[in-house]
Amino acid sequence: MPVIHTSDAVTHEIHGARFVSYATPLTGSTELCAWRGEIPPGTKAPAHTVSREEIFHLLIGELLITLDGRTDRVTAGDTVVVNPGATLEVENPTGQTAISWVTTSIGLEAELADGTRIAPPWAN
Repeated sequence: MPVIHTSDAVTHEIHGARFVSYATPLTGSTELCAWRGEIPPGTKAPAHTVSREEIFHLLIGELLITLDGRTDRVTAGDTVVVNPGATLEVENPTGQTAISWVTTSIGLEAELADGTRIAPPWAN
């Protein structure tokens, strides 16, 4: 049974947020990836369209999540299901770092509005 200790997690930073990767093929997962997201106050991630379903669960804080043009205020304990092909924006308008837990399938890619494709290392 693979156990990924906090000290073994790999941290990535992009667009002002921090992604702490736990479950990936490199850590023994064969189907799913999971990471903790840390979204600092004032962060607004660029809109991106995802290639795979994501389950986004907010552990701490409050965020504005825009999914396919509809914006919802999400608070600790809320979960957002992001379907493949959906366009997602995440914004932290508060003074507190928000902490999320995200799960997706291996191979997730995101496409930015300018057509740039990203294969995040924490999801592959």
